[in-house]
Amino acid sequence: MGMNDVVKLPISTEIAEQLKQLDSLQLAWLSGYCWGQATQNGAIVLPSGAVATETAPATAAAARTITIISASQTGNARKVAEQLKNKLSEQHSVTLVSAADYKAKKINQEQILLLVTSTQGDGEPPEEAVNLHRFLFGKKAPSLAGIEFAVLGLGDSSYPNFCQAGKDFDQRFAELGATRLLERADCDLDYQTTASQWIEQINQVLAQQVTATTTIQQAPQNTEKSNVNQYSRENPFSATLSVRQKITGRHSTKDVEHIEIDLGDSGLSYQAGDALGVWFNNDPALVEEVLTAVALDGDQQITYQNNSLTLRQALTEHFELTQNTARFVKGYAELNPQAELQALIADPQQLQDYVVATPLVGVLQTYPTKLTAEQLISLLRPLTPRLYSIASAQSEVGEEVHLTVGVVRYQFNGKTYTGGASGFLGERLGEDEEVKVFVESNPNFRLPQDPTRNIIMVGAGTGIAPFRAFMQQRAADEASGENWLIFGNQTFTEDFLYQQEWQDYAKQGLLNRYHFAWSRDQQQKIYVQDKIREQAETLWQWLQQGAYLYVCGDANKMAKDVEQALLDVISQQGNLTVEQAEDYLADLREEKRYQRDVY
Repeated sequence: MGMNDVVKLPISTEIAEQLKQLDSLQLAWLSGYCWGQATQNGAIVLPSGAVATETAPATAAAARTITIISASQTGNARKVAEQLKNKLSEQHSVTLVSAADYKAKKINQEQILLLVTSTQGDGEPPEEAVNLHRFLFGKKAPSLAGIEFAVLGLGDSSYPNFCQAGKDFDQRFAELGATRLLERADCDLDYQTTASQWIEQINQVLAQQVTATTTIQQAPQNTEKSNVNQYSRENPFSATLSVRQKITGRHSTKDVEHIEIDLGDSGLSYQAGDALGVWFNNDPALVEEVLTAVALDGDQQITYQNNSLTLRQALTEHFELTQNTARFVKGYAELNPQAELQALIADPQQLQDYVVATPLVGVLQTYPTKLTAEQLISLLRPLTPRLYSIASAQSEVGEEVHLTVGVVRYQFNGKTYTGGASGFLGERLGEDEEVKVFVESNPNFRLPQDPTRNIIMVGAGTGIAPFRAFMQQRAADEASGENWLIFGNQTFTEDFLYQQEWQDYAKQGLLNRYHFAWSRDQQQKIYVQDKIREQAETLWQWLQQGAYLYVCGDANKMAKDVEQALLDVISQQGNLTVEQAEDYLADLREEKRYQRDVY
């Protein structure tokens, strides 16, 4: 066609001029949109009556892929990611994948990447996202230029590094060249409102950018059966406490209670490694102290979640009273002009130190003032359930569930206070009284599917709980793989949790190896990480032979110290550099042979 030939467009000159004002991304979107509108039963009907198949302009109409990564510690991030997928799948092609199953080295092949992540420990990523985090912050991190991303963080504002994992991922994606699709949002314990708003914003942004498609993709998910339990966090089952027995000695500095809960005919099912969510009531004595400090009697009626109830009932059943936060202190200071309190909130470090050292009721008692019921409620966060690692296998205990609960006690102004849930379960709840519970699946803390594999269980304190469940399940399955326990606590005589059971397993030949670290039984403290180093040669042999390694306990110290000991053993026994040892452990994690349940 010559330069002087006149081209007759199938649109008006006015529309053609308007199209010139669109950028390339808008044109690409419009191309796909118009193609979809013109399609009738998979074909395009042209003005001449000719028919073109839908595959002809495939490159123009192709939708950009959307990948959602769920990085969850307690299940909340996973639920939000599923909500996000369900919303976007109405109009877009979406892949949802757990961070535990995500191949980090292929991240630079993404087009639109959405990450929903919680935070654990001292601001670290959740367990299933450790490998992804390490890869992105390592020397081999690729350029992410051309990728659009958005991050939603879930956390707990009572901790100083609130939503830190989300902040870190968000910043790192940008540093590696990706373009921010939407600003990061940070969710507190009452995450649903913020999360829903973020999901709606993402949906609106993508509606303007991505070609609609009816093809829905689903990434390979965990192969375990979906939980058919009808009860959930939002709809818990009212179970009954059947047994509470102290399993630490009378001279122990700890109070650990063995709890047995009767699930009745609920049909609730769980697997070894799962957690039990427990809704609890605040201590009535604590509620009265709060009311007294702000000069309220608690009998006034308030409306909460469209229900009318007394302020006392609301404080007992619906609001957090045992977790202080900087946000609470700042909010209280706005209602209380006392000079000392105002000076306290002006210094961020001083404020954080004060929050750590002072319970919520202590703030009210130290700086008392009169509040209205509405003012008090506005300062408080909704009560959230606590999760406890299940200490039983259902094949062993039937319609029961067992927990190992360390009762938290602390002193303030000469009074002893207990933790919210631990005090409720371990002290205040009477036998045959009701407790609202639900099962929280933990697919990233599972026994090997192959019962011939050896397992190594490393736990400290109440971290013994899931390993009791593991042993019950291994016994029920008649698993031929060997079992090795490395357990630590303060003293042999006072703190050997489930001592008789472990001794019985050893006599029966089910517990093949065991090593104990009693930190206070000698002048020099000995911990589980010391036992790992002592057993370096055997541990390395077990790993080389395909053993699975499990760690349960405190995230901030114990789990970190254990991981460092493991790296030392792998480096020493395998003649590997530090970086090679880290790669080896990362490979174990990816193969699901290194699993942690930390809190």
